[in-house]
Amino acid sequence: MKVPLSWIKDFVKITLSPEEIARKLTFGGLEVEEIEYIGAAMPAPSKDGKQEFKVGGFSWDREKIVVAQILEVMPHPNADRLTLLRLDWGGAKEETVLTGAPNIFDLKGTGPLAKPIKVAYAKEGATLYDGHQEGQVLMTLKRAKIRGVESYSMVCSEKELGISEEHEGIIILDDDAPVGVPLADHIGDVIFTVKINPNMARNANVYGIAREIAALTGQKLKPVSFDVMQNGATLKGNLNIEIKESELNPRFTAMLIRGVKIEPSPYWMQRRLRLAGMRPINNIVDITNYVMLETGQPLHAFDYDVLVKRANGKTPTIITRLPKKDERLLTLDNVDRKLDPFTILVTDTMGALSIGGVMGGGESEVSNDSKNILLEAAAWNFINIRRTVKAQSLESSQAGYRFSRGVHLAMAGRGCKRAAEMMRTLAKGMVAKGFVDVYPRKPKTIKVDIGEADVERLLGIRIPLRRIMKILESLEFMCEPLRNKREAQVRVTVPDHRMDVGEGVIGQADLIEDIARVYGYENIPETQITDTTPPQRTNTELEVENRAKDILVSVGLQEIVSYRLTTPEREAMLKVKDDRGYVTLQNPIASDRTVMRHSVLSSVFESVASNLRFTDRVAIFEVGKVYVPREKNLLPDEPRRIAIALTGPRDPESWQQADRSAMDFYDLKGVVLALADGLHLPRVSVQPIEHPTFRPGRTAQLSINGDAVGVFGEVHPLVSQGFLKAGGYTGEAAPLLAADLDLEMITARVPFGHPSLSISRFPPVVEDIALIVDESVAAAQVQSLILETGGAVLASVNLFDLYRGDQIGSGRKSLAYRLTYQLEDRTLTDTEVAKVRERIVKRAREALGAVLRG
Repeated sequence: MKVPLSWIKDFVKITLSPEEIARKLTFGGLEVEEIEYIGAAMPAPSKDGKQEFKVGGFSWDREKIVVAQILEVMPHPNADRLTLLRLDWGGAKEETVLTGAPNIFDLKGTGPLAKPIKVAYAKEGATLYDGHQEGQVLMTLKRAKIRGVESYSMVCSEKELGISEEHEGIIILDDDAPVGVPLADHIGDVIFTVKINPNMARNANVYGIAREIAALTGQKLKPVSFDVMQNGATLKGNLNIEIKESELNPRFTAMLIRGVKIEPSPYWMQRRLRLAGMRPINNIVDITNYVMLETGQPLHAFDYDVLVKRANGKTPTIITRLPKKDERLLTLDNVDRKLDPFTILVTDTMGALSIGGVMGGGESEVSNDSKNILLEAAAWNFINIRRTVKAQSLESSQAGYRFSRGVHLAMAGRGCKRAAEMMRTLAKGMVAKGFVDVYPRKPKTIKVDIGEADVERLLGIRIPLRRIMKILESLEFMCEPLRNKREAQVRVTVPDHRMDVGEGVIGQADLIEDIARVYGYENIPETQITDTTPPQRTNTELEVENRAKDILVSVGLQEIVSYRLTTPEREAMLKVKDDRGYVTLQNPIASDRTVMRHSVLSSVFESVASNLRFTDRVAIFEVGKVYVPREKNLLPDEPRRIAIALTGPRDPESWQQADRSAMDFYDLKGVVLALADGLHLPRVSVQPIEHPTFRPGRTAQLSINGDAVGVFGEVHPLVSQGFLKAGGYTGEAAPLLAADLDLEMITARVPFGHPSLSISRFPPVVEDIALIVDESVAAAQVQSLILETGGAVLASVNLFDLYRGDQIGSGRKSLAYRLTYQLEDRTLTDTEVAKVRERIVKRAREALGAVLRG
């Protein structure tokens, strides 16, 4: 962003050199990339030839380039397209100057001008840029005869002075330009090119830069005036506003200015616009651009009479809405644009008028014949504007640049009033009484309490509360000391132009950043951090996730973190039918990373294949998100999953005796149950199921309180071989075991607390029992029945033997359990144990058809 120093001086007194201002801004977070001198004296180069900032420009000779006034325009005796000027430059005698400037040619007459014209005058020997050559080529004015008339001085265009590339006519200064004064003193300037980072978007305007300079230099900030004289007929009944999408357009303001005169804007305004990088057009358009650059609030001017005509003479109705199907708009840059479904439009009852917050349409633009102006200033959703700017390739739009970074809703009304008053004074318009302000989404006022201790905790330096208040007030925060606090604190009310300051501790951090910037980073000494990391509280999801990771690591697994990007073809290798659709990437980083994954298992299997090339044993897990699109929602669901994979020998190779047989289903089951036990999940059960990813007969479902939370088992050979081959592993592989668990469902079932019992000091009674049941009865079902029947007396039940044979008959099996009876308050008697045992046998017989094996 280019910012003229002369414009900054409207709001703050400058007491430092341009280089010192640039240094202050840069250290304050607004990096100055270049300093350009336009007419003003440039600094002397440093002794070592190095410059702290990139410096450019052109200084004007104070003696030879001055303000002058044309008294008379006379025809050249020997040339039809040249004129002679009788000119007063403040010296002892008048001068005659020759020029071919087209904006002066038509003024030649038979006598003195009714009102002198102020111009930039260069005397003999002055150094200027050659206005007739491409680029910037310096020349020195020398005496010469042109068509018989001696010429030794000239009136200058902007190109000859290095202000811009404009050379079609000479500069015509404003009427108040003082004759004889060095031009450098009148319009000489310094231009700062400032890099506006995203966290400084509020300063993408001259007033914002001035505010920062005032705070950094201790000067008083002069506020922008938003007063407006409304001396025209009422606006009431002459305009209707309808907002269809308040989330995208939370505020819309408008004013009506009647009877404007369209003409070039004053030279001071044209010059500032050019120096800021914008092209002057006419006074109305220039005012909207000027106010945008000054306050940061983009505006748009409509030809009100065109709106009335489009409404068939009725009261115009301005509507902000999303496009209709196949709707198009011819914008001001003469491009017929196809409108995206998310693009917010400013329309009337006949159709689109402009792309809200980005660019106006051609039909309702201000022309030389415009008489009545409808001035609009609105607020827009910055994320939506950012999408529109990118989709329509309108990155060069100055309004889009600001709106896409965030302009506070409060600025709309202020910008509208500021521009309306300028149209009254500079375009001779009558501002209608009334102010249309449709404001469906007013933001709340943010207040943050902050004290000396808060600042010291983050910066490591104690700053007095009075200094803290002074710094914040210099940035237009309101500060109210809190007297009833034990420590020195102040309640800070955030100004309504700030969108970047949050509430609570986040707001404190935002304020402390501002305090540090203005106090000066270079003034903050290095200190060792003394704070401890704050504990996580009431973050159940994170607590359970971390506990689950700790448990899995404790049983010998390693955590991995893999790409969350994959391809539908890779996930199809899991053999699971999935019609949910994918979140796709517009610009994938690689051909095999095009969509967001549906399964963590596929990511884990990729890692298994990679690792098996270097080791024969893999035991890993990942806790990560999957991404499932939602209808009518931009963002997908992101549930978390736990994926576990085991393959290879049970124990790592060791000098001690190690079990080198391959891991099987029961190793994985032990890991899964250890996780459930460590999280104290209630009523955990395991049932056999069928699943396309896993091998039939070796797959189980994990349930909690009867709700399925995941599946685990031995991966189907076709699936495992597919992933291993795709990963470049071609050797023989042990069975691949895997689990896929829903962490969201598990987290919802983790109890807030769990009971724990002290170790009983009374001896237990241990006995074995063998029950013969049908082959279809699961051992877990028998064990659950025994525990339930035994009640508080039964401390534990463990299956230790399984027998099938002719002695018990075909289709039957014998399950032997070790029962431990124990109480905390006394020793059990044989009679009490016998009664419980009989109750267990009886219930097993009735419920399961079990027979006690003798």
